[in-house]
Amino acid sequence: MKVVTAEEMREIDKITIKNYGISGTVLMERAGLAVGVKIRELYERRKVIVLSGGGNNGGDGIVAARNLHEWGWHVKIIIISKENKLSPDCLKQYKTAKKAGVAIEFRDYITGKDLHGALVIDAILGTGLSKNIIGKTAEIIAFINASDSPVISVDIPSGISSDTGLIMGEAVRADYTITFGVPKRGHLLYPGAEYTGGLFVEDIGFPEELLYAEKLKTELIEKRDVSLLIPERLRYSHKGNYGHVLVIAGSRGKTGAAFMCAKACLRAGAGLVTIGVPESLVDVFQSRVTEEMTLPLPDKGDGTVSSKASEKILQFLFEKADVFAIGPGISVTDDTKKLVKKLLLNSTAPAVIDADAINALEGNKEVLKKAKAPIILTPHIGEMARLLQESAPPPIPPPRRHGRLAEERGGRVKEGVKALTSELQPKIEKDRINTSIEFAKETGTYLVLKGVPTIIAEPEGHAFINPTGNPGMASAGVGDVLTGMVAGFLGQGLNPLEASILGVYMHGLAGDAAAKNKGEHSLIASDIIDALPEAFSLLKR
Repeated sequence: MKVVTAEEMREIDKITIKNYGISGTVLMERAGLAVGVKIRELYERRKVIVLSGGGNNGGDGIVAARNLHEWGWHVKIIIISKENKLSPDCLKQYKTAKKAGVAIEFRDYITGKDLHGALVIDAILGTGLSKNIIGKTAEIIAFINASDSPVISVDIPSGISSDTGLIMGEAVRADYTITFGVPKRGHLLYPGAEYTGGLFVEDIGFPEELLYAEKLKTELIEKRDVSLLIPERLRYSHKGNYGHVLVIAGSRGKTGAAFMCAKACLRAGAGLVTIGVPESLVDVFQSRVTEEMTLPLPDKGDGTVSSKASEKILQFLFEKADVFAIGPGISVTDDTKKLVKKLLLNSTAPAVIDADAINALEGNKEVLKKAKAPIILTPHIGEMARLLQESAPPPIPPPRRHGRLAEERGGRVKEGVKALTSELQPKIEKDRINTSIEFAKETGTYLVLKGVPTIIAEPEGHAFINPTGNPGMASAGVGDVLTGMVAGFLGQGLNPLEASILGVYMHGLAGDAAAKNKGEHSLIASDIIDALPEAFSLLKR
């Protein structure tokens, strides 16, 4: 499913009206009707307050109000604008609703009496918001959020940036959002996704060729598409048909990263997996591996791989392995920096670069442009910040003590929102999609920017938003599991984009399956590996 920016949606509106002869009034009628119908599905008949702005989003809300009124609901519209400031279509809908007998007031405030027992329809501001909300409108939104009233937002919660999901000063926290045609980026990027609540995408008659146009570069990954990417297992086949992956991972104190990466690679279906390990740790690895093989590599004597290992690795890749993954737990030393650079410049095998291998490229992303084979990078936000040499994102502070939990939890949410909207926040989090696209295009790589949500970008300028996963996956080793899965799919013959999409989606799906059995708080990385068979089963249904 395509996902659009505000400008792309305006263009779809414009072409629909101009080239297909569907007027703005008709689109508004359909949008308002869709909102009304969905509200009837979600709620029993009750008091409704429609908060309308003066633009077309307000017009959609007024149409919804008129329909609900005609269906016997008790409806009042409060227009937070002056009559002479209404857009032409909104003005037309106001006059129609007034003739239909809907109660309408123009005022820039609301009261507890207005909201008491009411369902609130938020139609104050739409997708075209470009500056922070201040003054009376901000006060109204804060008043709504402080109430216990259920809220339905029309198109997008007022105050959420349609393009980035950031809060523009103040934003409505909706229970549900009803949007039209296709989702907007702000519905899926945080904190906008949290403020959106349950999202419904309604068809109001936009031509399909506009909603699926090639020039729309961002998509939401969907199960039906991902299921087609699962590598076929032929009855007449053997382990050599499903790829040999070399995993270069682990160092003293960080051997677990290598084991998890390799095991996830096998669980993803790779035929053979060899772990390249510092030779001083071979006995440690030999005592723990079962299905995996090991490749002892020269080390510096401190349990980290030496740069001299490059020749042995390149020879192994040339003679035996199809794909390699490097980074989980290798540590960042002068030698590992040299090793990563040598491998990228000389190997002709596709690679997955993660963790310490990404950190080894800090300030040296130019190496990526010179790589001889396709490269997939899987950074989390801190690693991406180091790669781009930006400031690391501010953390969400934990509660200071165990008492007064509700108050402290509320404080954490507020601090988290501040962190997400702070001017100190790196560009990465302010605009995850465009940052990812720009990096992939500039370096010619495939980028898997881990986070909420994970974004996949490829060199041609397309980006994909992953919908799977849960907060329990914020745990040590979970990224190592993803690296192994992506490398496993790459080794089975999927191209880098397919391997990234399938790996990320299945990683989150396995995490969701594990969370159902273990709970989010108790979820650990190895639970995700154990849940991969269930994830395959879920995808094939």
